[in-house]
Amino acid sequence: MSAASPVRTAGAAGAGRSGGVRSGSFLGVRRPWRLAAEVTAVLVAVVVAFPLYWMVLSAFKPAGEIQSTDPKPWTLSPSLDSFRRVFEQQEFGRYFLNSLLVAGTVVLASALIAFLAATAVTRFRFKFRTTLLIMFLVAQMVPIEALTIPMFFLMRDMGQLNTLGALILPHIAFSLPFAVWMLRGFVKAVPEALEEAAYLDGASRTRFLWQILFPLVFPGLVATSVFSFISTWNDFLFAKSFIISDTSQSTLPMALLVFFKPDENDWGGIMAGSTVMTVPVLVFFVLVQRRLVSGLGGAVKD
Repeated sequence: MSAASPVRTAGAAGAGRSGGVRSGSFLGVRRPWRLAAEVTAVLVAVVVAFPLYWMVLSAFKPAGEIQSTDPKPWTLSPSLDSFRRVFEQQEFGRYFLNSLLVAGTVVLASALIAFLAATAVTRFRFKFRTTLLIMFLVAQMVPIEALTIPMFFLMRDMGQLNTLGALILPHIAFSLPFAVWMLRGFVKAVPEALEEAAYLDGASRTRFLWQILFPLVFPGLVATSVFSFISTWNDFLFAKSFIISDTSQSTLPMALLVFFKPDENDWGGIMAGSTVMTVPVLVFFVLVQRRLVSGLGGAVKD
């Protein structure tokens, strides 16, 4: 027994060393690939973030550095003159509130309608259901620019020109196809057994819809809301086409036109105004970012 023990001990030690070598070689093979992936991700992030950095930097640069023929990616004398010109612009606050009203209405309305529509096309069987889903997909393929002129005449016939309704209605219409398609997957992921169990416990269809199904698909609602908010907040085409004479109904992107002048553009004001426009989007994203990555895993238990 005493002679066999060292042999077994040596064998175990040798196995441990060989296992350690294999593990180390495995990590040695995988580590360069992981390092390359991380470096690539950092480079992509830098490329994506650089225009935002340059926008904010130009907003704080004095006029002399912005107009310099030798631009530098830094400034040693930051200035708030560009922001002062933006906030001193007439009716800038009204434009900001108009943008908030339009974007907020579109987000709430499109989320509510898309949730009900996605539930209907997923849980119910009715005629032309597949055709309706295909129409949603085809609607996503039509460019907005091709529909601007027909929608202009439609808004004119409805008496909505020079009103915020001319901006709210089109954005709701363009947000719904994407939202319905996305929420359809979330609704479909909820087991029908959960719905049957709720009915057996005495829950009505309305109660199941709002107290059980709605919380489960809320991550999808958040994702579609981000899309709707960003596309509406940054809209310039509809605001320029449908708000013709009543400038009090204009939104924030239209306020940037003041800094575009025939002789020389005020790039400091343009960059400062763009920076101010970006802040609400960042705030909205920070408020909902936790819900963007959350899913249905663990929320539904058999």
